[in-house]
Amino acid sequence: MSELLNTLMQDARVWQGHQHRPTSQPAEPTGYQILDNQLGGIGWPRGALSECLLDNSGIGELHLLLPLMQRLSHSGKTVFWLNPPHMPYAPALAREDVNLDQVVMIHTDEAGDFLWTLENCLRSPVTGLVMAWPGKLASRDIRRLQLAAEAGSNVCVLFRERRYADQNSPAALRLELEPGDNQELKINIVKRRGSWPGQRCALAMAHRADLAFREAPRVVQGPWPASTR
Repeated sequence: MSELLNTLMQDARVWQGHQHRPTSQPAEPTGYQILDNQLGGIGWPRGALSECLLDNSGIGELHLLLPLMQRLSHSGKTVFWLNPPHMPYAPALAREDVNLDQVVMIHTDEAGDFLWTLENCLRSPVTGLVMAWPGKLASRDIRRLQLAAEAGSNVCVLFRERRYADQNSPAALRLELEPGDNQELKINIVKRRGSWPGQRCALAMAHRADLAFREAPRVVQGPWPASTR
């Protein structure tokens, strides 16, 4: 029994609240050094759920996953989008060097279909990353998904409303996301393995507005005569 307990404590499945203990669980760097530092150098855990909790979409949450999408898609792993609130814009992903051949979007109408699809994506050996927008989830559903994530040993990020921050969750990592005043993404670490939560950082996202401004003329310009504009 003592050997088993020591093993659990070594990989941070049992957290000793009085001290930080680095985890040996596999993970993927976020691609943002300031965030990796706040996460103890761990990044996105593999074989476990991560949750991004936010009030509204479009605040920079996809840019948070962009380095991971780039890396995994070019390594031959599939990046699944499950029930995103908006249609992904393929030209923007390609411009950011995401391999579109490895990107798959799935939409389901029923909650049961969503869970079945997500579970099977997580268990698939071709999967590198699953990004899912589940809406309401019962605690038993999250536990079911956690088991699937452990079986697949890939990265799963659930985008959920901030009001679920108080819900008990077996997710290994929980991040609360808010937009900042100067185009930055503010991140509050609600939960992470191996240490106290509460670390905060902000990622600069001003380049998103610059890109949108530069691309606007190409998007709105059409073949119609100038007199009809």
